[in-house]
Amino acid sequence: MNKQSTLDQLNSLRLPGMAKRYQAMLNLPSHQQEDAYTLVAMLCQAEIEHRNFQRTERLLKNSRLRYNALLEEVICKPERGLTREMLGQLSDDSLVNRSQNILIHGLTGCGKSYLACALGRNACLMGHKVLYLAMNKFLEAIGQAKLDGTYLKWIKNIAAHAVVILDDFGLKPLSHDAKLALLDILEDRYGNGSIIITSQLPLDKYYEFINEPSLADAILDRLTASAHKVELVGESLRKKK
Repeated sequence: MNKQSTLDQLNSLRLPGMAKRYQAMLNLPSHQQEDAYTLVAMLCQAEIEHRNFQRTERLLKNSRLRYNALLEEVICKPERGLTREMLGQLSDDSLVNRSQNILIHGLTGCGKSYLACALGRNACLMGHKVLYLAMNKFLEAIGQAKLDGTYLKWIKNIAAHAVVILDDFGLKPLSHDAKLALLDILEDRYGNGSIIITSQLPLDKYYEFINEPSLADAILDRLTASAHKVELVGESLRKKK
């Protein structure tokens, strides 16, 4: 069996990581090529790395994050209400594994959405399914799902994600159906997934905003039971740009 035949077989078996590494080895002078045992180990490692890369790319694409935000580019200053130590705690994989929530609030332009997207991207890199939902589109999706009878399927799809981001909560009033949908999502995620919410509203205004005591109690109980609260302060970052 010649080397080109082996390369063709790796590609036909859909092992592109192995194929690329094997091709790279073939391009080396014979005295620099590895022994059989080392080569097999290298090919296996190459395939694992390739599949992890492909999976991460798929998770990032499906997350539909608003920004391609990076944790290292998040501005961390004590006077801004966010330190590197705090960011490290928020981005720790154990937070997602323990199904803890993150509530980010602050004035418009202070970087709430960017921080949420950076945390979402980081979760994708750690292998978690993430879903970003802008509240305007979230409210539209609820109405559409109710109309076409796909509400249960839509809720089930959201529940399949380890991290759900609700961006700009509180900009528009919630209909009764929207409040029920939010409660359904939180009920599904309690102990099974994390939710990140950004809002201009401070947490103590959520109850008044929801404006239905029984639903507000149920929603806030599930949302805040294991939540990390972040208050971003300072002038709009857009003005500085």
